Amino acid sequence: MAKLLGLFLVIAIAVGATADECEGDRQDMIRECKKYSSFPTEPKIPPSEACCAVWQKANIPCLCSMVTKEKEKIWCMEKVVYVAKYCNRPFQPGYKCGSYTVPPLGQ
Repeated sequence: MAKLLGLFLVIAIAVGATADECEGDRQDMIRECKKYSSFPTEPKIPPSEACCAVWQKANIPCLCSMVTKEKEKIWCMEKVVYVAKYCNRPFQPGYKCGSYTVPPLGQ
């Protein structure tokens, strides 16, 4: 029984750490990258080094899992894909971030 409780505690700590990490990444992304990833779709402005540093360390799958339809009204997903590519951490075609699916290359 003690071993089972210990396992649950380890899992709870790991999940909590991941959630905290994801929230930290979200706050960093808002602070450093929002002006490069918000509507309107054009112009696409090359992001700052600080924004790219956030992209390089961020837990992108976790962040994408937090993208809702409401957030997609604020964050231009085309620009998000542009910033990711510019920062040398591109999304793969077909990847889903929120309800947005990254289009095939060249589109």
